[in-house]
Amino acid sequence: MAKTFRQMVAEARSEVEVLSPQQAQQRAQQDPNTLIVDVREPNDLMPLGVIPGSINIPLGVLPLRADQELPEQFRDQRLQDRSRPVITTCGGGGQAALAAKLLKDMGFQKVAMIDGGTTGWKNAGLPVQSV
Repeated sequence: MAKTFRQMVAEARSEVEVLSPQQAQQRAQQDPNTLIVDVREPNDLMPLGVIPGSINIPLGVLPLRADQELPEQFRDQRLQDRSRPVITTCGGGGQAALAAKLLKDMGFQKVAMIDGGTTGWKNAGLPVQSV
């Protein structure tokens, strides 16, 4: 049976750790090796801004960048250590859930997502940077 976007997000959220924006900020501050990955498309970053220190890898290319067997030009070295803590975000949380599940499926051991994405982060009064 076909799944809707909302069903896929709900399924992903049930399989990954969901952090409040405050928990995500605290986790990133406690472990400087934590990587916050914003999976929005680059042209979608500007209206909302980005979480300071986050990196942008769109959801569509995330599995390529995180792969360990593709040629190096496709990979992102920051996503090669499966034990590195990774927190995903997007605009509202849906794509972040899909990204976190994808990374978990690829063997990442410490992956979580921000509840509400960057919107939730901003609404919690946490800092965002202009792009």
